[in-house]
Formats: sequence, C-alpha cells, structure tokens
Amino acid sequence: MVKKQSFRDIALRRIKRLFELAELEAARGREDRSDRYVQLARKIGMRYRVRIPRHLKMRVCKSCKSYLIPGRNMRVRLRGDYITTTCLKCGRQMRRPYKPERVIHHSSVARE
Repeated sequence: MVKKQSFRDIALRRIKRLFELAELEAARGREDRSDRYVQLARKIGMRYRVRIPRHLKMRVCKSCKSYLIPGRNMRVRLRGDYITTTCLKCGRQMRRPYKPERVIHHSSVARE
C-alpha cells in the first residue's frame, strides 16, 4: 500500500510540473506545446488515478482539452452567481459558481 501511495505522489508532482511547463510555453506563444503538456498530464492522472488539482483543472477546456490562457484563447465573464469561461478555440462555455465578496456596513459603531 505504501508503494501505491508513492506512485500517486510522484504522479501528482509530475502533473503539477507539466502544468508549469504548459504555462511557460503559453507565455512564449507556443500553444501547441502547452496543449501537449496538458495532454500528458491528463494521461498521467488517468494512468495512476490521480485527480488534477481544481485550480489547474480550470485551465483546461472540457471539450477540446486545450490549455486556456485568459485573454488569448479564453474569455472570462462574471454572471450573477457564477463565472462563465468560454474557450475561444471550440466555443465551449464552462460555468462554475462563486460567491461575490460581501460588503459589511458597520452602522452600529459607537461614535465618540
């Protein structure tokens, strides 16, 4: 059992590293290479049954599996109670809920 856990730990580290490389290549303008890194990270996750962390999974399109870069191939909009992310390659819209920050008014503060 210890051996299986260590494989999963190594796989998770590789997935994170591949996403770092995907971000670097996307910054250089090599979207094809960043998409390939994401594809490899997904394969590693499926092979070793490791979930991709949520903050990284949000950077992958659910239909075309490309690495999403805000402003370049991804549009982000706030709509009511959810964030809409649109992939500009395939047009897929992905929604996830969020809670906007609440403004707290201190009207009961004692005035001196």
